[in-house]
Amino acid sequence: MSGPAGTTATTTTLRGDGSGPYRTQLLAGWLVTGGPADLEQHLARYGPAPLAGRVRRGTAAPVVTAVEAAGLTGRGGAGFPTGRKLRAVAERRGRAVVVANAMESEPASAKDKTLLRLAPHLVLDGLALAAEAVGATAAHLCLPRSRSRGGVSEAVRAVRRAVAERAGRGLDPLPVQIHELPHHYVSSEETALVNWLNGGLARPLTTPPRPFEKGVGGRPTLVDNVETLAHIALIARYGPDWFRGTGSPDAPGTLLTTLGGAVAMPGVYEAMGGDTIGELFARAGGVTGPVQAVLVGGYFGTWLPADLAARTPFTRDALAPLGASPGAGVLVALPSTSCGLRETAAVLHFLARSSAQQCGPCQFGLPAVSADFTDLAVGGCDPQEFGRLGERIALLAGRGSCHHPDGASRLAASALRVFAADVEHHLRRRSCPAAGPDRPRILRVPRAPIPADDGWR
Repeated sequence: MSGPAGTTATTTTLRGDGSGPYRTQLLAGWLVTGGPADLEQHLARYGPAPLAGRVRRGTAAPVVTAVEAAGLTGRGGAGFPTGRKLRAVAERRGRAVVVANAMESEPASAKDKTLLRLAPHLVLDGLALAAEAVGATAAHLCLPRSRSRGGVSEAVRAVRRAVAERAGRGLDPLPVQIHELPHHYVSSEETALVNWLNGGLARPLTTPPRPFEKGVGGRPTLVDNVETLAHIALIARYGPDWFRGTGSPDAPGTLLTTLGGAVAMPGVYEAMGGDTIGELFARAGGVTGPVQAVLVGGYFGTWLPADLAARTPFTRDALAPLGASPGAGVLVALPSTSCGLRETAAVLHFLARSSAQQCGPCQFGLPAVSADFTDLAVGGCDPQEFGRLGERIALLAGRGSCHHPDGASRLAASALRVFAADVEHHLRRRSCPAAGPDRPRILRVPRAPIPADDGWR
């Protein structure tokens, strides 16, 4: 099968502000207008989604087979094989439900909102194809509720407009229901979406059963990230060989990444699977000065030394031995002039205040770790307190009702390893100049936790 018009083998980039060059897969050409593709532009480029009609139970839909052969993995953070998820839902008894996850609660990420703003119809095509593949009778799209009173995000406007355009043409076999959920860090977890759609709170649930077994309305439910769905839309059109023609054998296709920190042109970029972190930063204009470390994967991610990160492919297989993963596709270059302990302390404070407060590790463990880490960052931590910090970090992982404490402990532990020299300096109660309160932070951390009156419903 052939690729879309204008496809090239060259990896190009997308600036987060809508300027600069673009590659020709997920973000194919829509930066020419700097706005979302309307339905006519979308159909002129791709044509309608290749829906095949209802599939007889006991047989695999063509799109499931194609996605399995393509080797597509989820782009929301977990990296689970997408074809396996589709098949698991399709083989369950009962009417299925499909949920598109666009919550993107990671403050360092902008990939999903960029995709929805520029190519909403690819996402909706993928949602329709996934619904057909699993025999769904309901389709939902979940986005974060605006934090400003009466405000509506650009991504929400783009999706509403696209859904209305498609409804007028009868393109989708199922009406897509759009939902705006509370904007909490943990509300993007798939069981939180299911809980909210079932009339509960946007908090993660202890599993099993998993959503594919018993999800929305007690029915088999497929929850996929919006970038994953957009890839499905292209694989269904051009085939698994086309998808594997980009990227590497262990990381086929492309992925959207959000690059930040000490890079010349921070923003959202579409890159080939298998690119090294150094190559990704080079496509963002390179680093702007000496870099000491890179945050890989976002706030649930891992700090890596800059030289090690630069030569490491941004793939799950390459990062796993280093205790890291691509996560939500976030890479932040930390300049040598910044204090990694101060940056980490700010994130841990945010994570401690952003938990669902459903278990001991989140209610007590995370705040304690955050407080100890803050003392370390400001030079007010003694060796005894530091030893206690290490013990508390070790007690967080694997004990929570969800993975929130796991991510926080991973971040904290990696900071102590990578910034070991700074730890020694701070333990002598001499906070480094880069940790001063007047120094700007590199990581974008919300100033305060989500207001209490925002609630979980």
